[in-house]
Amino acid sequence: MSNSVSASEQAYLTVKEMIVTGELPGGELVSEGDIATTMDVSRTPVREAFLRLQVEGWMRLYPKRGALVVPIAPGEAEHVVSARRLVETGSVEAVVTDSRVRTALVADLRASLVRQRVIAAEGSRAEFSAADADFHRFIVRAGGNPLLDAFYAGLRERQRRMTTHSLARDPAQISRIVDDHTHLTDLIEIADAESFSVAVDAHMRRTHGLNEGDTQ
Repeated sequence: MSNSVSASEQAYLTVKEMIVTGELPGGELVSEGDIATTMDVSRTPVREAFLRLQVEGWMRLYPKRGALVVPIAPGEAEHVVSARRLVETGSVEAVVTDSRVRTALVADLRASLVRQRVIAAEGSRAEFSAADADFHRFIVRAGGNPLLDAFYAGLRERQRRMTTHSLARDPAQISRIVDDHTHLTDLIEIADAESFSVAVDAHMRRTHGLNEGDTQ
């Protein structure tokens, strides 16, 4: 029983990562058999994983045909960015009133920037999207509101998918994202929450092409 559960969980994590990183692009029809062969497992754990991913909105199952990878919906990027901006701005407003928390956060963000630069030079888009998501999660977690932190965590994989999609469209964005993150860190360090709110909104919109009317 435990092996079955473990195989199902592994299939779920593997297929979800393939969707998030674009290895399985939106609109593609995927078969249980192909995934089972790739992972060297039976179809049962893959079927369970597909069902779970359908419930979460990542896939749409078609009996005897396979599973469709659900594309990024029109307007989804706008909605995710708006939600993230509200949560991150609120978190920074809480952080800037406590110098001890702010100092610790800035240290975490500076360390994250070092990692981002290494990945930008040597790593993959998937690795960078994870580091990007972690950078923003540091900010939210420092705000000290566990409800907002849990909500933000729920956006992580959609955020990663959007970032990976944007980097595939324009790989040169990686350096601009790191520059934006450096600026955001500087604003937190000087406790300028108002400028941070403006800058983080501009950063996310630029990254995901929303200033150009691209809601994908």
